[in-house]
Amino acid sequence: MTRVNAVFDIGKTNKKFFLFDEEYREVFREYTRLPETADEDGYPTEDLELLRKWIKDTFDAALAKTEFNIHTVNFSSYGASLVHLDYKGQPLTPLYNYTKDFDPETAAAFYAKYGGEMAIAKETASPQAGFLNSGLQLYWLKERKPEIFSKIKYSLHLPQYLSYLFTGIPVSEYTSIGCHTNLWDYDREDYHRWVYAEGIDRILPPIVPTSASINTTYQDHKLKIGVGIHDSSSALLPYILSKKKPFLLLSTGTWSIALNPYSTESLTEKDIEDNCLNYLRIDGKRVKASRFFMGNEYRLQVEKLSEYFGKEYGYHHDITFDADIYLKRVKDPAVYFEFGGVLQKQEVEAGLTAFGSFEEAYHQLMIELMNQQISVITNAIGDSDIKTIYIDGGFTDNDVFMKLMSHHFSSFKVLSTQSPLGSALGAAMVISDKKVTNKFLKENYAMKKLVPLFFDV
Repeated sequence: MTRVNAVFDIGKTNKKFFLFDEEYREVFREYTRLPETADEDGYPTEDLELLRKWIKDTFDAALAKTEFNIHTVNFSSYGASLVHLDYKGQPLTPLYNYTKDFDPETAAAFYAKYGGEMAIAKETASPQAGFLNSGLQLYWLKERKPEIFSKIKYSLHLPQYLSYLFTGIPVSEYTSIGCHTNLWDYDREDYHRWVYAEGIDRILPPIVPTSASINTTYQDHKLKIGVGIHDSSSALLPYILSKKKPFLLLSTGTWSIALNPYSTESLTEKDIEDNCLNYLRIDGKRVKASRFFMGNEYRLQVEKLSEYFGKEYGYHHDITFDADIYLKRVKDPAVYFEFGGVLQKQEVEAGLTAFGSFEEAYHQLMIELMNQQISVITNAIGDSDIKTIYIDGGFTDNDVFMKLMSHHFSSFKVLSTQSPLGSALGAAMVISDKKVTNKFLKENYAMKKLVPLFFDV
């Protein structure tokens, strides 16, 4: 039997299960998409019960495989999501979606009470973003749903809830606390004063190291269960452990997040205005990050393109970079796509009537997304001496995106992985005692150096 490490990697769209051997090679994977449910306002959100059932069924099936001997289990998932448990360990509310609009009156009252929006944003390294600042959800529950708030025994970040399903032990850990939650004061290295003033600290479980694990027995199998890790911090971990020279990691998916683990300065007002934020590494150090909702914007716009040009959704997967189309499109600086989660700096033109084909419109879409991406990366790098950019996640399979990255960042060494394991592998590594060398990425990530494009624009 092959001794393996199991990881549940839970994204908003794709739910993944991996088995890695002792050398961190992937030996098994399973993907699924689960239908959403709705909260009390009818807003779509993760179906916690369905997710719990899929995790249990998937893990039970993996345990039954005679070719594998599972000895560790860990969990990586998206942040900005809290599970509120009652005194019997049962969820009290839906898993509120971080894209849901936040009550403006409650937000205004919160910021007025604790020093203003910019002050809180700088201290917690969390630009104001409503439910995406998941700590505000606790304040909102206390103010707007006190009957529910009074029943909360523990509020768990989603990665720690997944661990709790196996161990029954509630914990908190740094990477989840630090992901734009408004909970953590980065200069004081403690929960923000508002957390204590509101008594929120009493329902947040004890903080343990991200590398902590809990030994337990599950169906007569002895297992070491990790406490979970925020997916962006997890995706960064293999690079930090195996590389010594400064780098930037561009983690792509529903969010495109540029992560700079070499910035030690507190965020400025300009950083906040540019939508920069901080994450916490597993050792508690800062990571400067800049992000935008690229994957979500991309999906919505491709759906519109598919409908307009009469193509089945999925047609875009086979489109490759066309230099002639690109050169034609960049001669026209107009903006044709309106992105819901991005501040438009130019007025949007008439729209899709300007394009003669799906391919042309698609290239224009990618050009406009890349313009946003360039700003995101530039903001994250700041004054850091970074010469290398790694790209992982779903967009590494997008030929147009990758060609545009190689073109616009030709002065950098840009590398991508052909196997977007991202956060899953980091989750396996964080509870392992095995050391990695600087050859790790090359051997395990199928790293590929991008060749810059050279042509006159």
